[in-house]
Amino acid sequence: MATINTANLISIGELAKRSGIAASALRFYESRGLISSVRGPAQRRQFQREVLRRVAFIRAAQTAGLSLEEIETTLTALPDQRTPTKQDWEKLSKSWQPFIEERIRSLTALRDQLSSCIGCGCLSLKSCALYNPQDIANTKGTGPRYLMGDKSSDLV
Repeated sequence: MATINTANLISIGELAKRSGIAASALRFYESRGLISSVRGPAQRRQFQREVLRRVAFIRAAQTAGLSLEEIETTLTALPDQRTPTKQDWEKLSKSWQPFIEERIRSLTALRDQLSSCIGCGCLSLKSCALYNPQDIANTKGTGPRYLMGDKSSDLV
C-alpha cells in the first residue's frame, strides 16, 4: 500500500469549498466508492489533494448527463482507482460524445415542442383534437410519442 503524504491532505470542508460540492454530497460520493478519504486526528475525513480533480471529473460527467452508475463504472475501470489523467479524460470524453449528441437532440426537440402537444394522450389541450384525435398516439406505445420522434402524420 502506498504511503500517504499527510502534508498533501485536505479536510472535507476544504474539499467542499474548493470543489463547490456540499460536504454531504462528498460523503455520498465516498459511500459509493467514487472518492476515498483517510482518517486523521479525531477520526475526521481527510482527502488527498488529487481528489479535487476526481470530484471535478465527477461533476463534469454529471453535467454531461451521465448517471452515478456510469461514472462509477468509468472510475472503477481506472488502474489503482487513480484520478483520471489527461489521456484518460480525452479517451472518456470521446466515448461520451454520442451520448451527449443524443442528449442535445433530445433537449432541442423538447425545447421546440414544449409549448405544443407532444402526443402524450392527455386530451386536455385544445390542440390535442388536431394532433392526437381519439388518442391515436397511444397506438405507438406509452410516453410522449411526438417528443420521442413519432410524427402525427405517421399515426393517421
